[in-house]
Amino acid sequence: MLSAYPACFFKESDAYSVIFPDLNWLSTCGETLEKAFEMAIECLAGYLYINEREDTPVPAPSSLTDINIKKIADELEIVPDESFVNMVTVDVKEYAKNHFEKPVKKTLSIPAWLNAAALERNINFSQVLQEALLQKIKQ
Repeated sequence: MLSAYPACFFKESDAYSVIFPDLNWLSTCGETLEKAFEMAIECLAGYLYINEREDTPVPAPSSLTDINIKKIADELEIVPDESFVNMVTVDVKEYAKNHFEKPVKKTLSIPAWLNAAALERNINFSQVLQEALLQKIKQ
């Protein structure tokens, strides 16, 4: 499902800043306009993904016409010379599958006796490592 939120793009001296006013002023930036759009998609996907995983509600997106970029620039003390509002869209599930949940291959060493014992019991090494890491992270 495609998610779309308005974002304010502000040209600064050496980069573009991007602000999502509907999402607690979530922000990112990029050295070029193209990079700023890429970063905005990544930022939006990450925010929505984390909130979904934590079952935290997110506000509904405003329409483009409801965003007052001059007022936002004033609040942030930004000169809005080269600024605009644009919808940033992302399929969060697809983005997460390709970026956040993508498996990463790891090489590790264990004693030979432990390897043999685990193989005899048909233990899934990846699953055990993931479970152990999650347990360790939650401590």
